[in-house]
Amino acid sequence: MPGIYLGAILFSLVGMMLIDGKYSLALRVAPWRTTAAVLGGTVFFLAWDLVGIATGVFVKGESPMFVGVMLAPHLPLEEVFFLLFLSYLAVVMFAVFERRAASRARARGSEAAGSAGARGAGPEGSEGRRA
Repeated sequence: MPGIYLGAILFSLVGMMLIDGKYSLALRVAPWRTTAAVLGGTVFFLAWDLVGIATGVFVKGESPMFVGVMLAPHLPLEEVFFLLFLSYLAVVMFAVFERRAASRARARGSEAAGSAGARGAGPEGSEGRRA
């Protein structure tokens, strides 16, 4: 069935965009940086693919799931969308892990502040109330 691979990639890309939008991970927070990172990654991996194709490392296999549009020898249309999805996924996952690390750092900071306050209170629970 032609186009099913491209459809799966686009479905995944839309799903990633919905997750990104719901949790404000990348595109809403920094639209220009996100776009630049995704396009930069896509261009880098396309260049990587073209070098691999030129050296004979990458070849296109035959599959009835491809649309059949070739952008260059051994470079199907689906590859561009896959690389776009891959780059966007990397940016979103970076934002997820960055947010998670910041949350853990805040939790450690509040634990440290809470334990410092408890030490200064004394055994009776408040300073200055010794019998």
